Amino acid sequence: MNTIESIVGAVIGIIIIVAVVKIMVLPFQLLFKLVINAIIGAVMLYVINWIGIISIKITLVHSLIAGIFGVPGVIGIVIYTHFLK
Repeated sequence: MNTIESIVGAVIGIIIIVAVVKIMVLPFQLLFKLVINAIIGAVMLYVINWIGIISIKITLVHSLIAGIFGVPGVIGIVIYTHFLK
């Protein structure tokens, strides 16, 4: 009886540890994806500035908007910075 309780306790403990680790890894994956999108957005804004069509400041907010929303985000940033300000 004592060994069965120990085995069940160990299995439950391992399941709890695996669940906690999976819950803790999820925010890091989301943060990594957000950072990658921000870098891609900054590159898109840099290319627009390099071509010379429009001059846009490359900030963290602009990079995140461009990275998350893609081309529509860049168009929104262009409209906001040059027509609404």
